[in-house]
Amino acid sequence: MGENVALDGQATTALPEVHHLTDKGTADNPLRVGLIGLGSMGRHHARVIRATEGMELVAVADPGGDRFGVAGELPVLPDVHALIDAGLDAAMVAVPTVYHEDVALALAEAGVHTMVEKPIAHDAAAGRRVAAAFAERGLVGAVGYVERCNPALRALRERLDAGELGEVYQVLTRRQGPFPARISDVGVVKDLATHDIDLTAWVAGARYTSVAAQVTHRSGRQTEDMMVATGLLEGGIVVSHQVNWLTPFKERVTIVTGEKGAFVADTLTGDLTFHANGTVASTWDQVAAFRGVSEGDVIRYAIPKREPLALEQENFRDAVRGVAQRHVTMAEGVATLDVVEAVLTSASENRTVAL
Repeated sequence: MGENVALDGQATTALPEVHHLTDKGTADNPLRVGLIGLGSMGRHHARVIRATEGMELVAVADPGGDRFGVAGELPVLPDVHALIDAGLDAAMVAVPTVYHEDVALALAEAGVHTMVEKPIAHDAAAGRRVAAAFAERGLVGAVGYVERCNPALRALRERLDAGELGEVYQVLTRRQGPFPARISDVGVVKDLATHDIDLTAWVAGARYTSVAAQVTHRSGRQTEDMMVATGLLEGGIVVSHQVNWLTPFKERVTIVTGEKGAFVADTLTGDLTFHANGTVASTWDQVAAFRGVSEGDVIRYAIPKREPLALEQENFRDAVRGVAQRHVTMAEGVATLDVVEAVLTSASENRTVAL
């Protein structure tokens, strides 16, 4: 084994190889999966895990009980230690963000491959501790950034990788809607904007180098409920994010503009549309002034649409088996949390933050 690079960029001693469960994760020999957190997200994870070939939900835990009735015939265990005692190959963590670190560290100590709902932890320092714990034990550690499994964004990434847009100039995201009753422990930046930060870096294939942001507190809560941010990625790609909990309609849009036009991904509907730069100039001056002389064809692609959460669990299963590496790694989760914290710092100190 060679030298590894730590999450802070410093050289470290070599880490152990990941201990994949190559003989498990099939219909005949499924992974024994435990789920902790049976709230708004946990109930969906329970449903999807049960429906995923090669995974068997064998234990659930939530100290608050099972208000959505997803446990079925399984007893509702009181904590992560009782969950571990059930004998697990893998686990899904869907507890409130403030508990991510403690629960994940207990699972790592027990040798359980784990996916943690986003964000990886309540702050970047905790995220680094979690990521290091799994890496040092040769375990698969994943973070639940489910937007990467959205059909519109997957098709967008494939077309960008194929060069269909040419050079990427800008990534713009809008994620807004009414306040969600499910959130009580974090603000809109860590709950929603974290999705846009992760997907932007992933779609563009470039990391953030700076961000500048503003937030507001309009609903009387301690944490922020509106955010606007701009930033710069490697290669000079400019980004813009608009996120809030106070809009009376729901919107989830990602627009990537480049030298050949613009892709528009609607992750609510799973649709991807391409607006091409035109090659036919308009001689009708009034129309040209309004629409722009370079507006060309518009194409809405027919793409297969699967439930993103189902694909996310399959990716996690395959990572544990060692047959594919399509999951969001904990190192990526920490990198996203670094940008999230830079956004909050920028807003509180009214300055641009370099990364």
